[in-house]
Amino acid sequence: MTSVIKTINLSRHFGQGDTLVKALDEVNITIKKGEFTAIIGPSGSGKTTLLQLIGGLDETSAGNVILDDKNISDMSGQELSDFRRDHIGFVFQAYNLIPVLSAKENIEYIMLLQGVSADERHRRVEHIMAQVGLTGLASRRPTQLSGGQQQRVAIARAMVSNPSIILADEPTANLDSRTGMALIDMMKKLNEQEQMTFVFSTHDPKIMESARRIITLEDGRVVDDFVK
Repeated sequence: MTSVIKTINLSRHFGQGDTLVKALDEVNITIKKGEFTAIIGPSGSGKTTLLQLIGGLDETSAGNVILDDKNISDMSGQELSDFRRDHIGFVFQAYNLIPVLSAKENIEYIMLLQGVSADERHRRVEHIMAQVGLTGLASRRPTQLSGGQQQRVAIARAMVSNPSIILADEPTANLDSRTGMALIDMMKKLNEQEQMTFVFSTHDPKIMESARRIITLEDGRVVDDFVK
């Protein structure tokens, strides 16, 4: 199976001398296409830092991140921004939707930046909204949607441009357990149907239960890597 992400001795340090904090310390993992992986560990273990480095949202202190055979650790500025736009989908616990845009406009925003034609954008948005259970809500703005619906918009936005990998940072943290479970089931179904690669950072036992692989971090290091 093709590897999508590979980290090589990946480290992220903050401070120096007596105040040095090793948020990540020489992490080596490989994520393959179609995996449904949870990164777990106590608060401060490095989960979010690892996701941010994999997604090119933060700079490494040492080591490399290889995404689709490209070393994103060597990229910066516009090159990194364009690569991230075309290869990575993000889902955040705070949804991060654009409040003045409708659900449809939020979902198609990345495709606008990519220069996808209006007809193709319309086709993809209709398809993904049906898949994530948002049919009939295209014109609603985020404030007119429930938390679960907003997170569905965020997931649709992450998936609609067919990225290599979807990174989800605590995606169920702001949702009640029933809504969270429904979203997890939906993402797992999409993972199985579309072979999309999902990597979560999470404390949620329901995501851990659904994940087929669990990577455990402690003090910035991988202490366990278990495939069910």
